[in-house]
Amino acid sequence: MTDKQITAQKKTAKYKSKRRVARELVLQGLYQWRLTGETESTIASQLRETQVFPRADEAFFSRLLSGVLMHVDQLEQTIQPYLDRSLKELSPIEYGILLLSTYELIHFLDVPYRAIINEAIELARIYGGSDGYKYVNGVLDKLAYKLRTIETA
Repeated sequence: MTDKQITAQKKTAKYKSKRRVARELVLQGLYQWRLTGETESTIASQLRETQVFPRADEAFFSRLLSGVLMHVDQLEQTIQPYLDRSLKELSPIEYGILLLSTYELIHFLDVPYRAIINEAIELARIYGGSDGYKYVNGVLDKLAYKLRTIETA
């Protein structure tokens, strides 16, 4: 993590919702999974041992991490038509954010699509490249209109 990311994380740590903390942990887990190929149980166990885990919504974290990893192929097929490059060319951060946000759009219908997109943009601003949040926003906007047609109408 860069100094900028650590400072931003510390600055907002006490104001983050339990779900935001859970999303950040899931993103870290997806990053680790993509780079190392570790198992879900190993990643989840390691993340549960972090200092920030007690501030996370544990049920949301578990459901999101296991759901994303269980449905990676389906999520990738859903996302790919909205990309201007292959998934392998995405940074691990953008890739993880798109996976977890797409999973939320499909499986967490109680969460408004705008909240999911806003959370994704914030994650991309903190952890991603300088303009990664714009790319994530554009892809998720298109996905939301496909996946949440009633809500976006």
